[in-house]
Amino acid sequence: MRSRRRHEQQPNTLMAIVIVFLALSTVLVVGCAVPHIPSRIVYEDPVNYVRLEEDADVLTEWPPTHHTHPFLIEPGTIRTILTGMKVQEHRTALQRWFLGASPVVPAFTDEEVTLLSAQLAGALAEANYNERVTFYLSQPQTFARRIITTGGLYIHGTELHFLLGNWRIIYGIPAYGMIYDRRYPMRPTAAKGFDLLFQPAEAVIPLKSSVIDEIFANAKDELVVDLTKLEPPEPVTFFMKFCVSGQTICSWRSS
Repeated sequence: MRSRRRHEQQPNTLMAIVIVFLALSTVLVVGCAVPHIPSRIVYEDPVNYVRLEEDADVLTEWPPTHHTHPFLIEPGTIRTILTGMKVQEHRTALQRWFLGASPVVPAFTDEEVTLLSAQLAGALAEANYNERVTFYLSQPQTFARRIITTGGLYIHGTELHFLLGNWRIIYGIPAYGMIYDRRYPMRPTAAKGFDLLFQPAEAVIPLKSSVIDEIFANAKDELVVDLTKLEPPEPVTFFMKFCVSGQTICSWRSS
């Protein structure tokens, strides 16, 4: 009799273990799920895109965090900005002592500048106050490997904030799992190891960085460019939104 009860209990025990395992698996999958970033495509071809995505740092109830979007800027001004951006391999003081400073090279090729100039200008003209413009450039090498350059930008007042997430990084597409490079263009897929520079240097607004960022070469991957100090000066126009108190009607005025 006892033996029979034992055999009856074994399937029940096994079933309980399976249920617990499935429950834990569900929790792990949900816990590891990558958050979705709402976005809309402005330009896309088989290997590149420019899109608008919501900026989590912008708070609707806190106007000082709002970006100055939509923003009208000439494609020629964007071309000047992209051409002025340079990249330099990051070297520590000890490395510079033995090897010297690494060469400064353009951040974008002529083809990339031509593509991005018009598309970024168009995206800024369409952006909302809580959106930033992101871009993704890739050069397929094999079926599972490509060279990527990605980043994003937004306008705050007359300051252009530009972050380079990846620069000519060789990205291997995983055999399984999430493909992060296209989904999150502002996030690095590997250690950066480069400094982002701009010419003319007097147009750059200095940023503060932490010791950790300095160690991991992430202190100089973002630039803030004062648009009023660009040479030669080009007209920059942005829209300001005015709403009558107590009414839902708003008007746009150029400034």
